Amino acid sequence: MTHILHRQIHGSLPMAVGGKGVELFDASGKAYIDASGGAAVSCLGHGHPDVIAAIKAQADALAFAHTGFFTSEPAEKLADMLAESAPGDLDYAYFLSGGSEAVETALKMARQYFVEIGQPQRCKIIAREQSYHGNTVGALSTGGNVMRRALYQPILLETHHIPPCYAYRHQKPGESDADYAARAAGELEKKILEVGPDTVMAFVAETVVGATAGVLPPVADYFKRIRAICDTYGVLMILDEVMCGMGRTGTLFACEQDGVAPDLVTIAKGLGGGYQPIGAVMLQERIYRAFAEGSGSFQHGHTYMGHPIACAAALAVQQVIRRDDLLANVRAMGAALKERLASRFGNHPFVGDIRGRGLFMGLELVRDRGTKETFDPALKMHARVKRAAMARGLMVYPSGGTVDGVKGDHVLIAPPFISDLATIEAIVARLGEALDAAASEAEVRASA
Repeated sequence: MTHILHRQIHGSLPMAVGGKGVELFDASGKAYIDASGGAAVSCLGHGHPDVIAAIKAQADALAFAHTGFFTSEPAEKLADMLAESAPGDLDYAYFLSGGSEAVETALKMARQYFVEIGQPQRCKIIAREQSYHGNTVGALSTGGNVMRRALYQPILLETHHIPPCYAYRHQKPGESDADYAARAAGELEKKILEVGPDTVMAFVAETVVGATAGVLPPVADYFKRIRAICDTYGVLMILDEVMCGMGRTGTLFACEQDGVAPDLVTIAKGLGGGYQPIGAVMLQERIYRAFAEGSGSFQHGHTYMGHPIACAAALAVQQVIRRDDLLANVRAMGAALKERLASRFGNHPFVGDIRGRGLFMGLELVRDRGTKETFDPALKMHARVKRAAMARGLMVYPSGGTVDGVKGDHVLIAPPFISDLATIEAIVARLGEALDAAASEAEVRASA
């Protein structure tokens, strides 16, 4: 019996009792390679001694001080480090407890910014279909995850959505990456003109789409075009890097690889690596100045924002990443992962696409490679893959509804930055066994 309302009520979860390096252990002693970092969270793996020491030291010194009364040394140092590393003029940080809070906060920042500069009519948000930005009402309204939105549709905010940059499904035969990028980005301009250019406050997008569509990197100069469109119409560009940021794709901020700097960027999972709950919004100098020279404050706040222990943990995580040059390892092991996935699944009958950046990869599963036909959603192919992988001591992050919120399945892979070649090869081998077993089980059911 449990008194916890678990994510799935009718089910049974193993009891996690420990973790070391790339592995987690359950109460029976079974080990699991954490090949998804939970949900792309555990970038340093588990039990890192430097991070644990930092948490203990901060707890001994100061566990909590409300930000309405005090700042703290770890928060100040973490903000300095992030501002120094961020692209463009993202010089200020606002610390929260996770990704949903960060996205909700970024939306409020966008709204207050336009009020402060004398454009209060700007209140509309444009985002993308097949996106995920969090589970608070504002973040859920912004996201384009059909399944997550459906139950709460009557209480969601009005948000406008355009198609994602989804080359495997939306790029036309013979269409170049550059032409497709132009066409996909052009959807934003169409939507801005449709809803009224002087009413739009923000365009929100994951730099590399995560869990909803199974790791979708942009093609060609997509985000440079998006940046130019936002600038033309005075719209703020908010990039959601909660899942893909903080080194996951091989650079600290994923947008560095696209040659753009957003006006606001949200970060979380890899910021603290799971050692403490933490997220943040990084904001441009001009947005900070609008607040400072206008009302003199940002009208928002949470009790645990800027929590000293959370900031100390995140600071230690980021220091380890720098000290050990782990972004270089992300790039090297990411290349190895991509090569091994291509070798194992490049001709697999049920793998239609292999995509991603760094240690952030996705496999899109299909019933037929030639037609890109999806599996029957009733088969819940993604859930079968998850069960088969767990049975083999592997944690990956499969999801359904990849194509349109109902059809399609994918597997997301996001192992720790400390992974070595042996770990990468074990991940691919176990995933291959799991996918084959799940496909075989699904075929039996489909033919029954």
